[in-house]
This record gives sequence, structure tokens and C-alpha cells, in this order.
Amino acid sequence: MNVKEAVVARFNDILRQRGMRPNELAVRAGVTPSSVYSMLDPRRKEVSVSLVKKLCDGLEMSLGEFFASPVFDALEQEIK
Repeated sequence: MNVKEAVVARFNDILRQRGMRPNELAVRAGVTPSSVYSMLDPRRKEVSVSLVKKLCDGLEMSLGEFFASPVFDALEQEIK
């Protein structure tokens, strides 16, 4: 799993836990629904930190809370 996949997995997990849909997250975060769906799209290879921050703001959580998840601890070294 790469970083982008881990970010998507984390957002999907939070949305599932809170019973939220991506559209609702977009409204709460003040971004377009297409921004959220684009980020969730597995064909897209990158995700911006600023979008992650806005989505976390919409979820009323800090970046620290978002990244404090085992999904990020299990990532492989990027530099080989």
C-alpha cells in the first residue's frame, strides 16, 4: 500500500464510522464533490496535503488525529 492508498483507506474508514457520504464531507469541508471523488479515485496517483487538511477540517479533526492510524505505520519505505 502506498501513501495515497493509505489516505483514501483512512478517509473511507472515517466516513464509514460516521455514516457520511463523500458529498457530505465535501460540503462540510468547503470543497467541490468532484475534489473528494477525484481523491478517492484509485487511478489518481497523488493527493495534496492542502486537500487532506480541508477534509480534516470538515471532519473537525486535526492532521495529527488523521495520521495517527495503524494504516500509516505499516507503510513501506518510499526511498529505496
